[in-house]
Amino acid sequence: MFMNGSHLFINEVQQLKSNLVIVADSSNYENQSQNNESYSLQWKMVDEMEQKKQFWAMQKHWYLDLYGFQNEENLKTFLQDKKVILDAGCGMGYKAAWFAELAPHATVIGMDFSESVYIASEYFQSQENLLFVRGDIADTGLKNNVIDYVSCDQVLQHTEVPENTLAEFNRILNPAGKLAVYVYRKKALPRELLDTHFREKTKELSYQEKLEFSAQLTELGRKLSDLQIELDFPDIPVLDIKGGKQDLQRFIYWNFIKCYWNPELGEEISNSTNFDWYSPSNAYRYSKPEFIEMLSNAGFKLEFLHEEEACYSGVANPVSSD
Repeated sequence: MFMNGSHLFINEVQQLKSNLVIVADSSNYENQSQNNESYSLQWKMVDEMEQKKQFWAMQKHWYLDLYGFQNEENLKTFLQDKKVILDAGCGMGYKAAWFAELAPHATVIGMDFSESVYIASEYFQSQENLLFVRGDIADTGLKNNVIDYVSCDQVLQHTEVPENTLAEFNRILNPAGKLAVYVYRKKALPRELLDTHFREKTKELSYQEKLEFSAQLTELGRKLSDLQIELDFPDIPVLDIKGGKQDLQRFIYWNFIKCYWNPELGEEISNSTNFDWYSPSNAYRYSKPEFIEMLSNAGFKLEFLHEEEACYSGVANPVSSD
């Protein structure tokens, strides 16, 4: 029987079943608690795991791009010397299961503060080298230097204090370990101001009202996209608005309001994407210098940097304090 990974924790953990343990299921921070509730609800928006699997199929290729892997085989080679892997903020567990398949020799831990781990542990129960943990990735409860690879993909910005979360990753990584991390990129000033306002507003909304709001944003994105209008927009540097020849929906999306619509993925996943953006209270955004400085302050040296309109991502390694 494969070791289930519970021996990697400082204190005895609450083991619900062979592939699921509980370190913490609640937060002392109001915003973090709201985030946890928001994501627990979000995973229920798309009812069928197979539909979520379709979304993950698209995300898988993006993951390789975000962290500088040429292809899946390249990632598999990278993982060959990694004995313990942490998917920090694992959601429904697809990425953690992917790592477990690519590195069958390793113990893979998928940790999330939301209730998603309960669903994931059921769906992936046949993967013997995969352990799901409900807990705070900013306070993992893991022993010092026991992790060889931390993947924190699209999650860091949702933690209460991202700098503290990075410090926790530094503590649990061994000196030769690697961190793959992603953060939201700051957008044009009008979009930033509206995003901040909307997040404050959505705190007051019920779950049903948030669903309706997300669906309305999807419909706005769909209608703008259906217009099929392409214009040569002017740059407005004072507002960080980037012009150029582009579709009207994308110009509004990047510079003014996130109204996600993807006809290939459909209405349900588009609604979920809009819900994911505006529902969580914690959703920090960064400039490139801020991202690099935050990693450095947490004791990491960036060895690979990827940037695009939506994000910054990179691979970093701990820097010795000797």
